[in-house]
Amino acid sequence: MVARRAGDPPAASLSLLAGVALHDAVTHFAGDAPGLMLKWPNDLLWHKAKLAGVLLEGQGDAIVIGIGVNLSFAPQLAGRDAVALSAFGHDIARDDFAQILATKFADALCGWRGGEWPDAILSRWLHRAHPIGTSLYLRAPQDDAPQAGLTGRFDGLEQDGALRIRLDDGQLRIIHAGEVGVIP
Repeated sequence: MVARRAGDPPAASLSLLAGVALHDAVTHFAGDAPGLMLKWPNDLLWHKAKLAGVLLEGQGDAIVIGIGVNLSFAPQLAGRDAVALSAFGHDIARDDFAQILATKFADALCGWRGGEWPDAILSRWLHRAHPIGTSLYLRAPQDDAPQAGLTGRFDGLEQDGALRIRLDDGQLRIIHAGEVGVIP
C-alpha cells in the first residue's frame, strides 16, 4: 500500500512503477531471462505467456497494489497462455521472492517520489517492455473480444504513462485504459 502524499506523481503511474520492480525481482532470481517483458499496463510476460500481473485499487488516500506471480504453478486462463517460473527451472520460495520484490519496489518508490517520474521510470519501463513496433490488439475495459479495427503497433508511452498505439491505418491512438494483447 502506498499512502498518497501531496506532490506525488499520478497514482496510475504506480502500475508502471510496480511493473519495473516486478521485472527486476524476477531477473534477480532468473538472471537475464530472454523473453521476459512488460506488457502495458500491468502484465509481465515470458515468451508471450503471462507470468505475473499488477492491479491497483484506491482506498481513501492510499493505493493498494496487488501483485500476483506464478512462481510454481500457472493457472489455466481462457484464451491466454500462462507460465510459472518453475517451468524454466527456477524454484523460488514465496517469502524469498516477496522480500526481494518489496525491496525493489521500495527503491523504485523512492525514485518515483524523488523526481524520477516520468522520464527515468518510463525509460526503465520501456527498456523492459515489448519492443517498439510489436503488433498489439486492444480490448475495451471488461470486453472479452478484441475491438474491430483496434490493432496496431506499439509506439511507446506518453509522459503520463498512456499507451501509444499506431493503428493499422496509420492513425496514432492514445490509450488510457483497456487491455492490450500481443499478437503472435
